[in-house]
Amino acid sequence: MKPIALLLLAALSALGQEPVIGLIDFYGVRKASRDQLRAALGVKEGDKLPRSKGETEERLEKVNNIVHARLEAICCEEGKAILYVGVEEKGAPHFDYFPPPEGAAMLPLEIHDEYVQFLAAVGLALRAGETAEDLSQGHSLMANAGCRKHQERFIPLAETHLEKLREVIRNSFDEEHRAIAAYVIGYAPKNARVIPQVVADLQHALRDPDDTVRNNAMRSLGALAVMGAKKPEKWLSISPTWLIEMLHSLIWQDRTTAAGILVTLTEPRDAELLTRMKTRGLEPLVEMASWKHLPHALPAFLLLGRLAGMTDEAIKEAWLASDRAARVKKMAEQARP
Repeated sequence: MKPIALLLLAALSALGQEPVIGLIDFYGVRKASRDQLRAALGVKEGDKLPRSKGETEERLEKVNNIVHARLEAICCEEGKAILYVGVEEKGAPHFDYFPPPEGAAMLPLEIHDEYVQFLAAVGLALRAGETAEDLSQGHSLMANAGCRKHQERFIPLAETHLEKLREVIRNSFDEEHRAIAAYVIGYAPKNARVIPQVVADLQHALRDPDDTVRNNAMRSLGALAVMGAKKPEKWLSISPTWLIEMLHSLIWQDRTTAAGILVTLTEPRDAELLTRMKTRGLEPLVEMASWKHLPHALPAFLLLGRLAGMTDEAIKEAWLASDRAARVKKMAEQARP
């Protein structure tokens, strides 16, 4: 939903209403001074968003021990922007991308145009407050009729052009076409012959250098994970490796979308998966579970509770308690390997 959030912020700006910051939260901070980061940020809650994203990131990168910085303005907390300040420190875990592909593969015009029309329909659905979707069939089907019409057209298109979609995801120099392919391929036939290939292509796309390609690939994988949780099949297996590593990404959307899919994948409480997450993903989950905006904090809080060995009912009780910071600290202590 990040593109939708950005559209809302852009709409406010277009109307001459500079977005005001409702909340500020950090991620990636382990050793660096938060006071120094706040000073470098130069704004506080209640202020307008920084006028120059690039200049602000450069100031943050001058703070001791910071290698890279990233600002993300997301909508909304009581009509105000949520400003996330992400940093990567020296020696911290780093999520690597593949180099940009250089192949000439491009999508058929009918797929490209259908997707563009779908995005326009999503914008209208947003204004109507109709963003609910059903993922039980292994792909998104939105409640909004205008969006759903285009999504249903993706089903025959994905079957007819499956090989071209696979080629574009891996080899196209055009990031827009790769992003479209990563979304539309999720509508491919759900059978033992096709889905293992599709999952492999989507796993490859998780390390694409373009943010939107990775996000669309995660959305497609997330829908397949939901279907797999409802109707387990031996041929539908989604590796959590890169999703866990994405919890360390400098990009806010990488972290939050990966956490959402991991919520689905951890429902069976597989011991090996939980152990891997304790080893590689505990620290970012603690940080994310402490975020001020509750919908953004909830997936990480749920995962942290599962790593601590709590039942989902106990996690729910902890979430509804008034001392969330203390609960997060206790769960982290119980989860540490």
